Amino acid sequence: MSNTAPLVTSFDVRFCETDALQHVSNTALVAWFEAAREPIFRMFTPELDLQNWPLILASYKVDFLAQIFYGKPVTVKTYISRLGNSAFDVFQELWQDDKLCSTGVTTMVHFDYKTQRSAPIPDNVKSELQSHFKELPTK
Repeated sequence: MSNTAPLVTSFDVRFCETDALQHVSNTALVAWFEAAREPIFRMFTPELDLQNWPLILASYKVDFLAQIFYGKPVTVKTYISRLGNSAFDVFQELWQDDKLCSTGVTTMVHFDYKTQRSAPIPDNVKSELQSHFKELPTK
């Protein structure tokens, strides 16, 4: 499967996101990755209606590849790297100054809170997710 266009989100690094070592704190990346998943959230619930939220986070992993610094914007590129019946993986890259600084993988599950069970991803949403698919190299 060919690589497709990512969903792209950019942030200005805020001073409060830096730590005593004068670079961005590792906790900021998790928040940036979550904010950059908003277009995916909107595929499931366009109004971001929290009363009818259809997703649950199952796991996430972040790899730190390079330091990130205050005063320069960052860009998050978001892809889908696995697409199952009810679960999918979101693969994200964080870039600063044209340098890959971090990657993350988040497993999301389409979830029915009333029945407390996973639910199949609707076909129209699955098609939209597929349009942002990126095949990752096997390890």
